[in-house]
Amino acid sequence: MTDPKPYFEAHVFCCTNRRPDGHRRGSCAAHGSEKLRDYMKARARELGFDGKLRINSAGCLDRCELGPTLVIYPEGVWYTYRSTGDVDEILQTHLVEGRRVERLMLTTEQRELRPGQQG
Repeated sequence: MTDPKPYFEAHVFCCTNRRPDGHRRGSCAAHGSEKLRDYMKARARELGFDGKLRINSAGCLDRCELGPTLVIYPEGVWYTYRSTGDVDEILQTHLVEGRRVERLMLTTEQRELRPGQQG
């Protein structure tokens, strides 16, 4: 009998919600979330996260104005990200080094991007 596959150490839920163009709330997909999610998956494989990290597509995470957004569990840390550089920083700093990327973090009550978060 083989050993069962271990549980993932972390899960990343990337919002890929799509709304019609011009919708008052926008959408993460309109900001390139699908391509960025695919890039994140490829980079995670390159960094050797296979079996340790699961990157999931999520429906609306109700942060469309701040999108694209993602949340990392088990910590429950929310990020906005706009570029492959942001993805690299989240992977390296948060998931490899165990430190949060403060400039990209979203707070529970946040409904607008801070100046340093706008891309």
